[in-house]
Amino acid sequence: MNVAAWLARAGRSFPNNPAVAVGTTIHQDYAALTDRASRLAAGLARLGLAPGDRVAIVARNGPHYVECMFGIWWGAFAAVPANAKLHGAELAWMLVNAGATVCFASAKEAETIAAHRPDGLKHLIEIGSPEYEGLFRDEGGPLSDAGPDALAWLFYTSGTTGRPKGAMITHRNIAAMTFGYLVDVDPTKPTDTILHSAPMSHGSGIYIMPHVCCAALNAVPESGGFEPDEIFRLIEARPGTSMFAAPTMIKRMVDHGGDVDPSGLRTLVWGGAPMYVEDVKKALDRFGPRLAQIFGQGESPMTGTVLSKAIIADRAHPRWLERIGSAGLANSACEVRVAGANDEPLAVGETGEVLIRGDCVVPGYWRNPEASAETLRNGWLHTGDVGAMDEDGFVTLKDRSKDMIISGGSNIYPREIEEVLLTHSGVREVSVIGRPDPDWGEIVVAYVVGEAGAPELDRLCLDSIARFKRPKDYVFVDALPKNNYGKILKTELRQQDDTRRKG
Repeated sequence: MNVAAWLARAGRSFPNNPAVAVGTTIHQDYAALTDRASRLAAGLARLGLAPGDRVAIVARNGPHYVECMFGIWWGAFAAVPANAKLHGAELAWMLVNAGATVCFASAKEAETIAAHRPDGLKHLIEIGSPEYEGLFRDEGGPLSDAGPDALAWLFYTSGTTGRPKGAMITHRNIAAMTFGYLVDVDPTKPTDTILHSAPMSHGSGIYIMPHVCCAALNAVPESGGFEPDEIFRLIEARPGTSMFAAPTMIKRMVDHGGDVDPSGLRTLVWGGAPMYVEDVKKALDRFGPRLAQIFGQGESPMTGTVLSKAIIADRAHPRWLERIGSAGLANSACEVRVAGANDEPLAVGETGEVLIRGDCVVPGYWRNPEASAETLRNGWLHTGDVGAMDEDGFVTLKDRSKDMIISGGSNIYPREIEEVLLTHSGVREVSVIGRPDPDWGEIVVAYVVGEAGAPELDRLCLDSIARFKRPKDYVFVDALPKNNYGKILKTELRQQDDTRRKG
C-alpha cells in the first residue's frame, strides 16, 4: 500500500486536527496538508515525472518537509532526503547516483547545489520560491497507486568504501517500521506531538510517518534545530510531546539549568549511538519514566531492537543496570539474531554479528548489487555490529566491525576521510580513528605520516567533505602500526592514542 493513504485518511476523517506546526504556531491542519500534498503530486507530474522517479530534498528542518515527503508519495514518486550539511560535491554525486531530475532545497542549500549542479538535474527548486508555489496551482488528483514493494525513500548511508549506498526503503518497510514504533516505542494519540529537533532527513524524519498515521502533530522548532531552552518551552506548551535525539542532545538537556517541568514530555527516544549507563541514570532522574532507546540502521529503518520506557524505568529489576546498558529486545516488527560465521544463531552470551530479518528490512541497495548481496545474505540483514544476546533476549552491542565513528549521533566513516587526506602530496600514509569524547561520544582524529601541516589538511577536508566529518585533531607520526601483511592496526592505534592522551 502507498503510505500516503494515511494522510488521505487523516484529511478525510480528521480534517481539523493540527498536522504541522512551527514552534507554538499551527502551520497546517490535516485538510490543508492533504490538499497541498495532492497538488504537489500534480505539479511534479506536470514536470514530466512518472511513478517511481526520484525527487531529492536537500533542506534543513522546516514545515515544508512533511508536505514534500507526502506530496512525493501521493504521486507514487520516490523521495531522496539528503543531509543538508553535506558538501556540494557529495550532494552532486548523490543526485547523479539517484537519477534525480528534481531537487527541492532551502535557500542556502540551493546555492550549494547550484555550484556543483550535475547535468541531469533538470529542476533545482528553492522551497518557498514562486517556482515552488507554482507547483501547487492545479487541483490535486486522487492518491496514486503504489504497491508495498515500490520504492518510497532512497536513504543514503555511507559505507567503508567511501561512497554512500542508497538503501531502498519501500512502502512495506515504512509500514512495518511505523507499526513497530507504535507498538513498542511510543504509542501515539491524535492529540500527541512529535518535535523534530534532530534532522528530518534522517532519524527524526522517519517518525513523521507514525504521527501522520495517527493524525497527530509534527512540530518543528522555530530555530529549526536543537536549543535546550526552546525545546523545554515547547514541551511545556504542548503536553504529549515526543522527540528523537542523539545521546549528546539528551546530555545537554540533562545538564541544562533551571526548573524544568518534564510532565509535558511523552517519550524521549535516543538512537544513533549508545548512551553510557551513568548518563541514562541521570536522564531518568531528570525526566522520569519517559526514556526509550532504539537500535536500527537505514537498511532496517529505526527498527531492530528497542529498550522500552517500562524496562528503562524498572529500577527494581535485579539486572536493571545490565539492561539499561543493552540495546534492548527485538522490535515486534522483526527477528534479531546474534550469529556466527555461518549465520547460525550463537549460544547465550556468545559474541557475534547482529542480524535482522523482517518486513522492515530493505530489499537492497540502489544500483549496487554487490553490496546488496554482501549485506543481505541468507535472508538476513548483516548489520556489521557485534554483540551478544542474554537468556532473556536482550542484545548488548560490543563493538562495530566496520570502524565507523559516531560523533554527535552522526555516522562518520574513516576511509572517506582518509581518501581525501591521501590526495595531498605531503601525506604518505594516514589512518583515521574515533577518540572517546564526553560531549560528542567520539571525535575524528587523523594520524598522518608525511610533511603536510594541519592547517592545509584542514582546508583540504573543508573543501572536499562535510564540516562535521573533518578531523578535530591531527597527529603526525613517523610510522603507523601494521601487521605482517602491511595492514594498519587500528585497534593498536586507538590504544596508542589513549596512552598518548593520558600520558
